[in-house]
Amino acid sequence: MEVGIDSFAAAHTDTSRALSESDRLRDLVEEIEHADQVGLDVFGIGEHHRKDFLDSAPAVILAAAAARTSRIRLTSAVTVLSSADPVRVFQNFATLDLISRGRAEMVVGRGSFVDSFPLFGFRLEDYDSLFAEKLDLLLKIRDNEHVTWSGKHRPALTGQGVYPRPVQDPLPIWLGVGGTPASFARAGVLGLPLMVAIIGGHTHRFRSLVDLYWEAGRRAGHSQDRLKVGVHSLGYVAETTKEAADDFFPGYARAFSDIGKERGWRPVTRADFDAQRGPEGALLIGNPEEVTEKIIRHSEALGGVSRFTFQMNAASLPHAKLMKAIEMLGTEVAPALRKELVG
Repeated sequence: MEVGIDSFAAAHTDTSRALSESDRLRDLVEEIEHADQVGLDVFGIGEHHRKDFLDSAPAVILAAAAARTSRIRLTSAVTVLSSADPVRVFQNFATLDLISRGRAEMVVGRGSFVDSFPLFGFRLEDYDSLFAEKLDLLLKIRDNEHVTWSGKHRPALTGQGVYPRPVQDPLPIWLGVGGTPASFARAGVLGLPLMVAIIGGHTHRFRSLVDLYWEAGRRAGHSQDRLKVGVHSLGYVAETTKEAADDFFPGYARAFSDIGKERGWRPVTRADFDAQRGPEGALLIGNPEEVTEKIIRHSEALGGVSRFTFQMNAASLPHAKLMKAIEMLGTEVAPALRKELVG
């Protein structure tokens, strides 16, 4: 099993508001470098277009990290493909692949925020058709140096070459999904690896959707080794379970309460948080042994998972605490999982 981290490049924490945005990004690159040094498999950078985050250009951050790492895979988490140009997306990640000598990936999705749609001149009414069309084009670009293609939302390509070409052939593209059955089925039909965002509720409830993915892939004729499932979850490790929970809760509650104001959710309580830390809850928060055991249970509940990525800075944790958590993930959690699970 691969173990990694996803970051949304939080612009600040309560204890570091005096730091410049430049310093925050410097810290993030240092965290990616540390993840590489302690043996983690992958580091992902999200994409947002709002003041709270510094990840509007994830490929740029990953390229900076590529120059300071040697082994860790570098991916988006996710690329909001609906409001992007697939040609530029491919060029950015192909360039990253060259800089990193074949360590680039991307996870593409529709995104959980919609800020990028008005920013880049797209209509929310086209949310679904934009993604389907642009995914089709991105996959054609990946598979063909010269592309002939036409669609509704972008000018046609009439045989132009798309450069540079990456080291990896094909460049890995995962499909990031939430809880929509059609998205799971689409990933299976296309034969793309699946990255499931599970940030709340009970993980085992996603089993039927994962099974839909496997069945759609089988019906489409894709081999078992082409299909794989990853999970993106909120998580954090510390020396003790109490320390992990007490560190994580304040920022978690603040972030989800702020988002809730936009979406009509009620404020997050400590009881809600503690319930999500329970045996079946989505949060992977605790000491290394507890988190390792929970990941194993979640993998079994979903029928086998190839990759788990931890989203830790949703809680706006200080850099020093993130560095310590990264070290424990790399030196304690990941080795234990690799010993217990094959994936």
